[in-house]
Amino acid sequence: MTVRFKIALTIFLTGLLTAVGVLATVLFAFERFDHESTYYRASGFLDRVVERHTDMFALREKFAEDFNGFLANLVLFEPDTQLYLLAADGTVLASSGEAKLAKGFKVALGPVLEAAGTTPMPYVLGDDPERMDASAVVAARALRPTVIRNDATTTGYLYVVCHKPVLQQGRLAAVQSSFGRPALVLILAVVALATAVAAWVTAVVTRPLAKLTAVTAAVSRHGLENFALLPDGSPSDTFGLVETTARDEFGQLNNGIRAMLTALRLQWRTLRRLDHFRREGVSNLSHDLRSPLTATAACLETLETRWAGDEARAEDRQLVEVALRNTHNAARLVHSLGDLAQLDEPSFKLNTQVMDVSELLDDVALRFTARAARLGVHIKTGPSPQDGTVVRAQAPAAAVDVELFERAIANLLDNALKFCQPGATITLHAAQGPHAGTGQPEVNVTVSDTGPGIAAADLPHLFDRFYQSRQSVAPATGEGGKGLGLAIVKRIVELHGGRVQVASAPGQGTQVTLCLPLANPV
Repeated sequence: MTVRFKIALTIFLTGLLTAVGVLATVLFAFERFDHESTYYRASGFLDRVVERHTDMFALREKFAEDFNGFLANLVLFEPDTQLYLLAADGTVLASSGEAKLAKGFKVALGPVLEAAGTTPMPYVLGDDPERMDASAVVAARALRPTVIRNDATTTGYLYVVCHKPVLQQGRLAAVQSSFGRPALVLILAVVALATAVAAWVTAVVTRPLAKLTAVTAAVSRHGLENFALLPDGSPSDTFGLVETTARDEFGQLNNGIRAMLTALRLQWRTLRRLDHFRREGVSNLSHDLRSPLTATAACLETLETRWAGDEARAEDRQLVEVALRNTHNAARLVHSLGDLAQLDEPSFKLNTQVMDVSELLDDVALRFTARAARLGVHIKTGPSPQDGTVVRAQAPAAAVDVELFERAIANLLDNALKFCQPGATITLHAAQGPHAGTGQPEVNVTVSDTGPGIAAADLPHLFDRFYQSRQSVAPATGEGGKGLGLAIVKRIVELHGGRVQVASAPGQGTQVTLCLPLANPV
């Protein structure tokens, strides 16, 4: 749900609730006005009756049989009105209505006393003897004997009940036709107008916010380098945001985000230049050092050959061997630095082809078989012992750059051979498996060994550049590497759109898994 929709919905609901509240207030006020006008009309009617007929009880005694008809004649021109003669305790003595009431029927005396009292009342709701299921507007006047007595107490009440008018079917249809339909059309028109006004107000108020949202989304999609282009195709430094003089929150937010993105763009360009300088410097340095290191290694090899049979040069030959070994290590380091710098280039492209990855494993294992035999380590291809027996139903095909991927597997094998003791086993295996997050099939290339394992504290940094996790190997021997082999492996796998997983524990060996996207075999 967008902010625009929320604001429009808030305005619409506020208007709707306000309209409902106004309508309820109008209905309540109209009903109150109707009750008050009915009450004052009834009170005026009773005042006239009491003024003209001062002794209603005497008339009832004199004309007992015709008294109900007399009351009916009094309300003949008062529509929806019934007149009652009540005793002092509220008992109905006579009625203008045709309904037969039970003998001794009483109405609630409280409303009668309120209506007959001297305190002015806006209106009084009391019992309707004919319709006891609802309260009606009532009025009352106290009746006292005309003979002067010392105790001129109230002998009864003249009680009038005003019924709510009930429209006949024809009149109800006429009212609905003349009032209901126009009112409904008016309400719908008001709702439509309120909706249009809400949409317009929302669009005007949130237009700057929508623009900021579009700019930040473009930055997220395209990055800071080329997400916004001018008509001539050149990058834009303003990100499509124009500096505004508005002093409201949206104006301040616009200028703040514009300044922030501009600063980030400048910093990004600076970082790109520095990174390019770093890669170019490393690449040039690697290229320039290869020739002198090769010449140095050749000279040292020549000296080693000349002094091979000279016992007097035994000590010198040992020094030459150390120098030659370290020269070879330096040459490999320079070569790795150059390769890593090349892999980091944004313009670097893979030369991929779809193939069965297990075939590459066989070729790489064959290259390391002789070296492994000299170290007493066994290399095999297939599932590792902890994986159990696996039957491969389909070839693990992936789109790989053969030269680079072989380099990655070779680096893993080389690293395993450095730390495995005689009698250890290194297993290379490729198979299809589900992705841990999405469940989609992928190719898992595993290089596992039964070596000493890796400490848990070293696992998060295993593929960091120049990081050496196994410090037990003396650096002087050069056997520990310089921390670039595994970094190259990670970079190669990332270029293939995959990821690297490591599982290891001290004394339980190490398992490195290269997860690659699955491709359809050709």
